[in-house]
Amino acid sequence: MSNVMIAARGLEKTYTRGEETLRVLDGLDLQMDAGRFNALMGPSGSGKTTLLNLVGGLDHADAGSLEVAGEELAHLDSGSLAHWRAQTVGFVFQGFNLIPVLTALENVELPLQLSPLPRSQRREHALHALELVGLADRARHRPKQLSGGQEQRVAIARAIVTDPKLLLADEPTGDLDRASADAVLDLL
Repeated sequence: MSNVMIAARGLEKTYTRGEETLRVLDGLDLQMDAGRFNALMGPSGSGKTTLLNLVGGLDHADAGSLEVAGEELAHLDSGSLAHWRAQTVGFVFQGFNLIPVLTALENVELPLQLSPLPRSQRREHALHALELVGLADRARHRPKQLSGGQEQRVAIARAIVTDPKLLLADEPTGDLDRASADAVLDLL
């Protein structure tokens, strides 16, 4: 069994805005092993978020190959890709992407809606994920009732609730104070 989690070969991605063409990824070769914590660093606009979106199956490369968790993503149709993503990847988005009308518990439970688990087990898993991030006592609070650090921990709980093979976090500490940032990094 291979220990490779991500293998990109000749990966290219270009965006067109008006008459301007912006080549964000130009022949990227990359390999990341399973069980590792990797950080992508670079200036704004260098392609970090684009790469995360490609690896997470949220976008498609223009050229090259991208294998993630043993699956060549270009070979998956949209339905298969959605199923693969739900089974394989947990996302911590830069802006948290919590749904304001849902409680923390309901936000964390959301990815489990795609699973065959009965509602009681989904709730149990979601509460456990909130416990892991130290927010079980805030389960009934809506995002606007939480601090930025608490919202980020809810986003992490939502990302880990399905026990994904791969966790992708886009600037997980970007808007947090130092103590909250350190706590989030410890969680990750």
